[in-house]
Amino acid sequence: MRYLDKIVDRAAAAAKAEEARRARQRVVFTNGCFDILHVGHVRYLAAARESGDLLVVGLNSDASVRRLHKGPERPLVPEAARAEVVAALAAVDWVTIFDEDTPADLIAAIQPDVLVKGADWAPDRVVGREIVEARGGRVVLVPLVAGFSTTSLIERWRRS
Repeated sequence: MRYLDKIVDRAAAAAKAEEARRARQRVVFTNGCFDILHVGHVRYLAAARESGDLLVVGLNSDASVRRLHKGPERPLVPEAARAEVVAALAAVDWVTIFDEDTPADLIAAIQPDVLVKGADWAPDRVVGREIVEARGGRVVLVPLVAGFSTTSLIERWRRS
């Protein structure tokens, strides 16, 4: 499959997830901005994929990133380019862009078996946790790679 074919809309992502569940595969979901892809992102997405059989990534739209208060210049990379870079990773099966402030509606549509977030999140604060756990699924918190966050990389660049 060409990696660009891995970028799908919400309905297609939900259909792919349902198809995987019918084949007895565990569907994993995670989300993020993935503005400047770095080793922390790559390791995070690889760990997410190891939590199941199929990884769906919800990518914040440009408007959503701006509303997250990441700064007036963010995102640095437009959503279509960010989706393409994330889709090119072997660990990622599907990428879908969402425009809401949280991925709750996307998680409800996809109905993942495993919901993955970074270990900087408290388990009870993970958006979509109730949706996943109500179906018997679980939340997995992945350790972060020290020194690698887009915000910290931008700050280091500004100081140099």
